[in-house]
Amino acid sequence: MEDESRIGLARGLVTMVMGILDSTQQTAWERDGFLVIEDLADSVSCVELQQRARAIVEQFDPHAHRSVFTTNEQTRTSDDWFLGSGGEVRCFLEEEAVDSGGNLARSKQGAVNKIGHAQHDLDATFSRFSRTPEMAQLTAAVGLADPKLLQSMYIFKNPHIGGEVTCHQDATFLYTDPITVTGFWFAIEDATVDNGCLWAVPGGHRTTLRTKFVRNDAGDDSAGTSFEVSGPEISKDGAVPLPARAGTMVMLHGLLPHFSGPNRSDKRRDAYSVHIIDGTARYPAENWLQRGAAGPLRGF
Repeated sequence: MEDESRIGLARGLVTMVMGILDSTQQTAWERDGFLVIEDLADSVSCVELQQRARAIVEQFDPHAHRSVFTTNEQTRTSDDWFLGSGGEVRCFLEEEAVDSGGNLARSKQGAVNKIGHAQHDLDATFSRFSRTPEMAQLTAAVGLADPKLLQSMYIFKNPHIGGEVTCHQDATFLYTDPITVTGFWFAIEDATVDNGCLWAVPGGHRTTLRTKFVRNDAGDDSAGTSFEVSGPEISKDGAVPLPARAGTMVMLHGLLPHFSGPNRSDKRRDAYSVHIIDGTARYPAENWLQRGAAGPLRGF
């Protein structure tokens, strides 16, 4: 019954965007730190993005680049393939997709955790999906004076594989001064409690940044990364699930604690997220993600 009541609460927050946010939507955003907007992306666009993502995976050589993406902050490691991805389009493998001998334990399409982190600039299909009039209106509505698309991820939640994305704040990984990062997470396929939908802590954005994920030596990929801890561990207390049918977009404040569970169901759950910052804010050189070959950040 507790889960059902939480689902009811979350579904009660689902809204439809008609141009710039109305007063009810704006209040919900400021109160909760997230907003769920149904049907922001149409089914044709979702299918097109999914097909393009799978084409990128098909071209990926997992034997040349066996970079495993871990979602656990305590065991996160950062190799050159990861740290150099801020201006590239690269694939990352699931933790459970590689056996003790370093071989793929399943098919390539079922082994990739995500694609990142600059396909919104370097791939026409992803750019078209990310840069719509509705997205531009939303960034203005939440106060981004000079919106710049910083990072994108196509996330595969394949069945029966992959770990939990631990509870975190997006500003940990994409810090600006002042904090401006806003996440736009799209359900490309239906996301449910069973197949690993998002969970968020309503009102949890009214807090401080707990950690920053930084390069140990700014500009040197080989130096690795570390977490700068400045507060207590983030709590999941009061978190609600955000089930979302395909085409739904969830907007997330940069300080909002959120997470997603593993997919142990029989149903896939593809998603796409793009993170946008305000170009008027300072973006430090010690942030893990640096643009490199992709060049300066672009807006809409």
